[in-house]
Amino acid sequence: MTLKFAMRAGLALVLTLAGPVAAQQAVHSERARFRVVTLAAGLEHPWSLAFLPDGRMLVSERPGRLRVLGRDGRPDPRPVAGTPPVAAVGQGGLLDIALHPRFADNGWIYLSYAGAGPGGAGTEVARGRWVSDARGDRLEDLRVIYRQQPKSGAGVHFGSRLVFGRDGMLYVTQGDRGDMARAQQRGDLAGKVVRLRDDGGVPDDNPWAGRAGTRPEIFSLGHRSMQGAALHPATGELWTHEHGPQGGDEINVVRAGRNYGWPVITYGVNYGIGTRIGVGTAQPGLEQPVHQWTPSIAPSGMAFYTGERFPGWRGNLFVGALKYRMLVRLELDGERVVHEERLLKDAYGRIRDVRQGPDGLLYLLTDEAEGRLLRIEPAAH
Repeated sequence: MTLKFAMRAGLALVLTLAGPVAAQQAVHSERARFRVVTLAAGLEHPWSLAFLPDGRMLVSERPGRLRVLGRDGRPDPRPVAGTPPVAAVGQGGLLDIALHPRFADNGWIYLSYAGAGPGGAGTEVARGRWVSDARGDRLEDLRVIYRQQPKSGAGVHFGSRLVFGRDGMLYVTQGDRGDMARAQQRGDLAGKVVRLRDDGGVPDDNPWAGRAGTRPEIFSLGHRSMQGAALHPATGELWTHEHGPQGGDEINVVRAGRNYGWPVITYGVNYGIGTRIGVGTAQPGLEQPVHQWTPSIAPSGMAFYTGERFPGWRGNLFVGALKYRMLVRLELDGERVVHEERLLKDAYGRIRDVRQGPDGLLYLLTDEAEGRLLRIEPAAH
């Protein structure tokens, strides 16, 4: 059943109600007919998914385990050895996974996580060399290449997604750690996207490199809680999304040296009491989002679809949602969102990650104590 709502700011919003969907049951959306297959279950709060060249998959579990799943989705009961210790507090723990663009040659795997240190915890990134042999799967030569400073005691807004740009640099998204003022402080790494070389060094062409009082790692600032990031397949630019407070979830195109406004401007309001945050929704010199959701959907995970298996979805942006427990499909015209469809609402739980696989299918992770890996496949007409 499909319900179409009134136009809002020129955007037609369509909600496709799936209800609780059993595996293999066909789902009719506007531009595709598909089924959802459960590949793995019993994953403890899975956060991120990555695909190995041999057809296996890696899944991070927030309590701190990195798991290997076979080509059929069957999890290896032994976690990957050699991962960094994590601070599994609140929203923190083991978070994103990224393979080096030249993984086939160098074997580097990158992990973001909440790491403990003086003052509490903060977002960190480590890399290790992937080894898989008769002794099992493991990371060797592990080294922490980035530490968010300063650490703090809050258990929220760690981020964090890892994306390698076409420039070969590593982009790391981070939240404000629950302290909104930090997002505007240039001597502080919270609430920022940072840009690093693959070894953690700072590129000389970063927008504030060499400027006194500003951390040279910073690429952009004014972010609240970024849990989705992906490269646009045509432009190669970094797109991210972030949680607003009560309302005002955003999608942004992140560009060097730009300020995305939090908490000076936002479309959200203070929780519960509904009072304004900052000066309103706009101010000269601060970036406007490509798209915003009010009420919030609590976005997490994001992927542009470029495959052949769903021709009607090519070029669309897919976003997981923790609130309303759904998958959101967005049609784009350049940098404008012109149409939205909401899929699988309340069917599978909180959608934490969204990825396109090498096979041209979409893969989802659900954020539950008994989380699942799901695959979206075309259904016969």
